[in-house]
Amino acid sequence: MEIEEGQAQAIEQFVDNASTLDTTSSLANLIVDATSHPSLFAFSEILSLPNLLQLQGTEDSAYLDLLRLFAYGTWRDYKSNSGMLPKLLPDQILKLKQLTVLTLSETNKDKLLLLVIVLSYDKLLEELEVSNVRELEDFLINECMYVGIVKGKLNQLGRCFEVQFAAGRDLMHGQLGSMIDTLGNWLATSDNMLPLIEEQIDWASKMCQLDMDHQQELQGRIDEAKTKIHFKKSQYKQGLCFWENGDNFDCLGEAMAHEDDLLRSKRNAEWAGTTAYAYARTFDPTSYGIHGAITGNLRGLLDDFSHIST
Repeated sequence: MEIEEGQAQAIEQFVDNASTLDTTSSLANLIVDATSHPSLFAFSEILSLPNLLQLQGTEDSAYLDLLRLFAYGTWRDYKSNSGMLPKLLPDQILKLKQLTVLTLSETNKDKLLLLVIVLSYDKLLEELEVSNVRELEDFLINECMYVGIVKGKLNQLGRCFEVQFAAGRDLMHGQLGSMIDTLGNWLATSDNMLPLIEEQIDWASKMCQLDMDHQQELQGRIDEAKTKIHFKKSQYKQGLCFWENGDNFDCLGEAMAHEDDLLRSKRNAEWAGTTAYAYARTFDPTSYGIHGAITGNLRGLLDDFSHIST
């Protein structure tokens, strides 16, 4: 992340500078600069520098305590011990309040989900000593989320800040064991959840296969229904009138599958031939002014129908 890269560069810079300092006043000034730096939120590496031990027992020893406060403490801790610590600059006050939000995010983590961190507005107003909700929300947006130390959303209806991510702070002595225990519990929970997840994956795969089989079966039924509908539609268009060619094939060249089809075809052919023959005998082409070749064609048609009807 960008905030981590910027912090690493700042730490390296202060560590290099501290190695060249040999007076308590210069070391005190370095602490002030470090605790005011906008990209620095971890101080354990600076706190572990041997040079800083020179501050112990001197008039500037309070600056060493101040650095410890920024490494592990909160704004409330400063207010409780402000009489023994140097007065803070505006940038230091802002920094300490930002660090306080990180501490609250860590200590108010949901024990069940481990992903949901809910900070009530009332708790934040009290811990940060902010006068109203509008000022609090501006601080959370501009000085925390935009900076990148936390990610989340403001729930104005629930009057809370829902934190999805919060940067980590320096670990105090004794916190490492607690962190190891927490990670161990998380690992055990993950091991217990893994078989359940695999079982759900197997179930989902089986259901997916059943669904695919059902879709194929349904598509087969649809195709079969379409074929039947198309066949009946074609029969309807043909008027169910087949002409026998003497070899069990209808006029379309398709085989007649059953004897009933053959008999029905013969009856239809006889009816068509008789009707056409009767009509042709009563038709007088001369009454319509039809002569010549047309008259000859009609006579030929009459002979053809006469042959069919017999």
